[in-house]
Amino acid sequence: MSATITETSASNQSIPGASVLNRSTAGSKTNSRYHIPRPESKEAERRWQLEQMAGAFRIFAKLGFADGGSGHISLRDPIDPSTFWINPYGVHFGLLTVSDMVQVDEDGNRIGGADKLINTAGFIIHSAIHKQRPDINAACHMHSPYGRAWSNFGKPIDMLNQDSCMFYQDLAIYTNFGGVVFAKEEGQRLAQALGPSKKNMILQNHGLLTCGGTVAEAAAFFIALERACQCQLLTEAAIAHGAREDLKKTIVSDEEAEYTKKGTGSPEVMYMQFEPEYRLILKESGGDFLV
Repeated sequence: MSATITETSASNQSIPGASVLNRSTAGSKTNSRYHIPRPESKEAERRWQLEQMAGAFRIFAKLGFADGGSGHISLRDPIDPSTFWINPYGVHFGLLTVSDMVQVDEDGNRIGGADKLINTAGFIIHSAIHKQRPDINAACHMHSPYGRAWSNFGKPIDMLNQDSCMFYQDLAIYTNFGGVVFAKEEGQRLAQALGPSKKNMILQNHGLLTCGGTVAEAAAFFIALERACQCQLLTEAAIAHGAREDLKKTIVSDEEAEYTKKGTGSPEVMYMQFEPEYRLILKESGGDFLV
């Protein structure tokens, strides 16, 4: 069974009458009362993250993000951080299990996990990101429908609503599409475009890439960004050609967007965005991806 455990403050569970609100308030600031339940040992953390990685693929398959041999999730190995895990090439997201994942070094040599081939373009992209950004432990890149459609414009999303604000000042745009990424230099340029602190990126004429400190964070960002792109496309279609003069986009102000980002786009909140999806796929699949 999954090693993932959602925990809340122990005081909430032991003191009758204690607040069960998921956020606490201190002055004008609010803070999440959830924390990411990291296992105590590196071996247990590796297993926990691989289980969430396999689960994320099942969720992505269910949401329609699978696209033949395209798409990858990578996980920096907790025991040997100079290596990372990635899915094998040509296995449908809906069939992937923990034992399918391949551990590789920065040169693409297999050092653990399944004895299977991996996608060269995926390796180049993910290895460059993990090398450039030591704070990033997981990255997701898919050719999802709405993200791929919006990427054609090479523009960021507007701060149209609360969910869009998850990406306030946290969304890069990579406009130098050079075809399928087979050159190491292309991977390096892509990683540099992400910058020193952003976790999410739209790759023009290509798709979406999201990152995080955990698989859960990266996967939740991906789902949210795909839906934000869908919302953007629907909004643009609604006001196209001035069909309705009374319809105009209302953009969330910088001040409100920054405040909302802090409350909806933190690592802890994104973890909890992923957790319900993970629990559902665990129940629906009977946990068959954990093997």
